[in-house]
Amino acid sequence: MSESNATEWSPSIFVLGHPLIDLAVYTNGEALLQKYDLRPNNGIHAEERHMPIYEEIVKDYNVVYIAGGTANVAQAAAYVMAPGSVFYTGCVGDDDLKEQLSAANARAGVLEICDVRKGEKTGACAVIITGHHRSLVTTLRAAKQFDRAWLNETRISRMIDSARVFYVEGYFLSHGVESLVALAKRSTDAGKTFALNISAPFVPQFYKPELDALLPLADIVICNQEEAAAWARAFGVPDDNTTAIARSLSTLPRVNASKPRIVVITQGSSSTILATSTETKVYPIQAVPDDLIVDTNGAGDAFAGGFLAGYAQNKSLAACIDAGHRMGALCVQSVGSQLKWPKTQRVG
Repeated sequence: MSESNATEWSPSIFVLGHPLIDLAVYTNGEALLQKYDLRPNNGIHAEERHMPIYEEIVKDYNVVYIAGGTANVAQAAAYVMAPGSVFYTGCVGDDDLKEQLSAANARAGVLEICDVRKGEKTGACAVIITGHHRSLVTTLRAAKQFDRAWLNETRISRMIDSARVFYVEGYFLSHGVESLVALAKRSTDAGKTFALNISAPFVPQFYKPELDALLPLADIVICNQEEAAAWARAFGVPDDNTTAIARSLSTLPRVNASKPRIVVITQGSSSTILATSTETKVYPIQAVPDDLIVDTNGAGDAFAGGFLAGYAQNKSLAACIDAGHRMGALCVQSVGSQLKWPKTQRVG
C-alpha cells in the first residue's frame, strides 16, 4: 500500500520508534565482542570507540541486512492481523537503508510513513550473533532527529485518530520523551491503549526521570527479566523476584485509572509473567528444540507484536500471550526477525 492512498488507511495499531536496519554477523563474532568490549545478550548505544564497527563488518564479514528496531514489532503484529492493520513511523535518512526498511515493511503488510531527512543516514544496529546469543550496538543517526511536530502532520494525525493501540520503545526516551508523552496523552484522552516496552536495562538505569514521566500514562508495560530487574534497582524495589516486580509495576500510579495496567515480563524460553492490579499469572512456554533455533535476535520484539495483535483484536489475555509465544517461536527459527512470507501458519 503506497502513501498515495493513505487517506484510505485505517490501522488498528500505531507503532512509533527508531527505524533501523540490523547489520547481522553470524560467523566469527567472538572476535568483534572482544575487540569492541561487548557482552552477549546486551544492547548499547554506540560510543565513539564503537563507530568503526559498522564499516568493519560490512568490509570484513558476511552481513545479513534485516529490518530492525520497532519494525520487528510492527511486522510481527502484521503477521497476525489483516494487511493494513499496523502503521509504522519514525525518522529516517534518504539512503539505501531506508529503502530496504520500506521494502521489508511493504512485504509484511505494514503501512509506513516516515519523516525523511535529506542528506542524513538511516539508523543502523550491528548485531553480533554468537551461538544463541546476540549483542546489539546501535547508532541512531537520523532516528534521533524525530520532531514532536511530526505527530501533528495531517497524515500522521489521521493514523493516530484511527488506531486503538499505540506502541513505543524505551530507547526513544534517550532523546524524545516529549514526543512519547504527547502521544500517550492523546491515547489516554481518547480512551485508547498505550503500550511501552522498556527495551533495555540501560533505559531505567540512565533515563529514570524520563521513564517516571511516561509510566503513569502506560496501560501496558512489556519487558524481559533483565530489564525488569534494572527497573527495580533504579526505583528502589527488590530485584530478586520477577513476579513481585511485575506486581509492583502493575500497581504504580496511573493517569487512566478506569482499567488495570497490564505488565508482561518475558523470561526467555522458561515462562512469561503477566500481572495486573488484581491478578498475577505465569504462562509456560513450549520451548523450541535447540536444533530448530536459528537466531534469537528479535524474539522479544516478535513476542510483543504477537501480544499486541491479539490485544487489538480483543482477545483474552491468555490468547494474547499465546500469540506472543507463537510469534517468538517463529522468529527464533528464522534468520534475524525475517518471518517467512507468505505466512507459514496461522497465529492468533
